Amino acid sequence: MARRRTTVELDEQLLDAADAEAERTGRSEDDVIEDALRRHFDGRRASVVDEVWARNAGDALSEDEALTLARSELRAMRQERGVDDKAAS
Repeated sequence: MARRRTTVELDEQLLDAADAEAERTGRSEDDVIEDALRRHFDGRRASVVDEVWARNAGDALSEDEALTLARSELRAMRQERGVDDKAAS
């Protein structure tokens, strides 16, 4: 991955913390700051659920199929728990 030099102004306490982390771990301050930015932006990537939905978009259930499946699963759960399906509706 290409690297590019930049200049930013950061809170002095953040820079001190980055410097301390770099010293504690034997890494450069640049690496510590870059790792922190990566962790921040990696958290914004699509969730696993989003990825699964995207992968299976062609096989997605229709709204009616999804509702039928949900009702079937709810009925099965109620039977398993011994709840009267008619009374619970």
